[in-house]
Amino acid sequence: MTMTDRITAPLSKIFISLRLRLLPLSLQTLSEKFFYFHVQFRRSRTRTTSTMLPAHHRACRKIHPDGENSPIEQVALTVPATDDPNLPAFTFRTLTLGTLSCILLSFLNQFFFYRREPLSLSSISAQIAVVPLGYLMAKTTTDRVFFKGRQFEFTLNAGPFNVKEHVLITIFANAGAGNAYAIHIVSSVKIFYKKELTFFVALLLLITTQVLGFGWAGVFRRYLVEPAAMWWPQNLVQVSLFRALHEKEKRTKGGLTRNQFFVIAFLCSFAYYVFPGYLFPMLTSVSWICWIFPNSILAHQLGSGLHGLGIGAIGFDWSSISAYLGSPLASPWFATANIAAGFFLITYVITPIAYWLNIFKAKTFPIFSDGLFTYTGQSYNISAIIDPNFHFDTEAYEREGPLYISTFFAMSYAVGFACLTATVVHVLLFHGREIWQLSKSAFQEKKMDVHTKLMRRYKQVPEWWFTCILLINIAATLYACQYYKDQLQIPWWAILLACALALLFTLPVGVITATTNQTPALNVITEYVMGYIYPGFPIANICFKVYGYISMKQGINFLQDFKLGHYMKIPPRAMFMAQVIGTVISALVHLATAWWLINTIPDICDRELLPAGSPWTCPGDHVFYDASVIWGLIGPRRIFGDLGHYSTINWFFLAGAIAPFIVWLAHKTFPSKPWIKLITMPVLLGATVNMPPATAVNYTSWILIGFASGFIAYRYYRNWWSRHNYVLSGALDAGLAFMGVLLYLCLGMEQISLNWWNSHSDGCPLASCPTEPGIIVEGCPVF
Repeated sequence: MTMTDRITAPLSKIFISLRLRLLPLSLQTLSEKFFYFHVQFRRSRTRTTSTMLPAHHRACRKIHPDGENSPIEQVALTVPATDDPNLPAFTFRTLTLGTLSCILLSFLNQFFFYRREPLSLSSISAQIAVVPLGYLMAKTTTDRVFFKGRQFEFTLNAGPFNVKEHVLITIFANAGAGNAYAIHIVSSVKIFYKKELTFFVALLLLITTQVLGFGWAGVFRRYLVEPAAMWWPQNLVQVSLFRALHEKEKRTKGGLTRNQFFVIAFLCSFAYYVFPGYLFPMLTSVSWICWIFPNSILAHQLGSGLHGLGIGAIGFDWSSISAYLGSPLASPWFATANIAAGFFLITYVITPIAYWLNIFKAKTFPIFSDGLFTYTGQSYNISAIIDPNFHFDTEAYEREGPLYISTFFAMSYAVGFACLTATVVHVLLFHGREIWQLSKSAFQEKKMDVHTKLMRRYKQVPEWWFTCILLINIAATLYACQYYKDQLQIPWWAILLACALALLFTLPVGVITATTNQTPALNVITEYVMGYIYPGFPIANICFKVYGYISMKQGINFLQDFKLGHYMKIPPRAMFMAQVIGTVISALVHLATAWWLINTIPDICDRELLPAGSPWTCPGDHVFYDASVIWGLIGPRRIFGDLGHYSTINWFFLAGAIAPFIVWLAHKTFPSKPWIKLITMPVLLGATVNMPPATAVNYTSWILIGFASGFIAYRYYRNWWSRHNYVLSGALDAGLAFMGVLLYLCLGMEQISLNWWNSHSDGCPLASCPTEPGIIVEGCPVF
């Protein structure tokens, strides 16, 4: 056992014993306690272990002689409290490799997003791939200095490839790693509604929705980036990976360095994905209950992981496990537990009760589906209720009859209502004091942790940079809405209202994301508001949703990147430039890829016309289109209001507001019960917000792995967890990404596939059948 292990082993025991005493405290008190403990520990450890640190770390320790560290334990175990301000960051290598990474990831993510099992390639793939390229460019690029001695002096080779360049390249890649949400509008208009939308208007829509988030990020960065309590768990995965790739570790006897561990895990993930990705697709959802009862509709409804409630279903496919909730290895255990509780409550309590009591004619439709139905259980003909002016036809709707949705779809909207009010009330009750204090103190020196202190040596991004981007973007949006209203339908005043909603919800949602790694989806409020104010215009509704909700989500993504730069000590202005350039490039590539696919793949997204087994089924676009019909075309009044069949769902708004108050009251009444405060109602109620298109097996598998990592490994194998947990997450993502791309390039593009019993990813054909007597659906028995 090394000297470091002898010191950290008793430390883990001390943390475990302290945790029960510290959890009932407020966030501020908790931070102060951890801060004091870490200061004392680091002071004692500095004298013992300073000679064991890498040379550049020993040099950097001069910046913080007191040996401070973060008050958040996970951050203190993962993020180095050191900095080398002499390392160049925004270099020719950064711009070249960052742009290449952004273009490649934008293309691949948009390409795979239209597929039945969307493969999401994270920036970790680029983070790994650029390492050899960075070192190659450092060796081969000329080190000649251009305009030497002048104001614009520069060189193409800034010396050895370093970690700060690597972080900025990853920030470029992050811009392309996510899906450009406004592409859903392009797909809905051109594919589902079959209406005109020019490339220029689509590009304007995409860029303005992507860039608007910079404004909200600039407003709230002081609340969501600088405070230590806002620790953004997902960033720790990338920090661990950066350290594994750049720091030199001495291998302990019988152990592995983080670099060696990453390589082994990466190769295993890479080799394994050939099974769920090609040879055995059924590994995506092993629904064994359907195998035992092959002719039972009830068993298929309960056991199907893709079309039912997923009881007993489990997936052995990392792409499906991390597809909608992110990596379970990056989720804190209390957040995982809240997700598990919410998933169980909604999937196994509320939905079955509503279905078997036949609430909302539930038995006429599948128990789990994203489809739109008539009262007889048939698919609704949406084109029949649209007039020639692309507006809702009231008389045609009266003839066709009311629209119905599946039980689970209805319940997902219900808990979405509850999640909305729960988010606001939860943040006010549990974080209101901290937010108010931050507003008054404006981050005085005594409030800063070590990472914020280290970042103060760099030039900050002026507030007016963000303000200018925000105002220019709003002006461009108003121009697009005014001069292209025939294509976008949205009036100018709706843009200002959408911006107001985004401004209102960015802070509470950001607090939840920064502390739990889960982002409550509040798109329902934008759809609801616009649907009531401006019904009958489907494109106006989804545009309002994108400007009101997605701009907020983009702002949170930018804030998360700012926090990554905060941890890795990247100059803020370099971070800003990387984000702006990467976002614009990503928007262009996403749109170009989508435009190309829409115009080259016959019947893309049309499940009825596509050949059997075609992967181009577009699950995410279908749900987005359904929402445009429900909230925009028909309007919430005819679905959830006094003219609809789902009006009782509105009571969930009240339930969501009450739920956090009950938790807060219980915490105040029983302060000796620390687990009460860990009940986070926005996360619990928003657990199934991604369902559909996410399915039950995505959640069951995610929860099991999250339990193994966040509870078992974190509590009983702390040393292993601190060294390898986040590195393992990055390795699994990277291995999956590279094999997924390789499979498509070698086999998918050549349409080489296997067709045998294991090629079907679920094996539960009766899960989508109704159980109401007399309802006739093709492929289902009649009762």
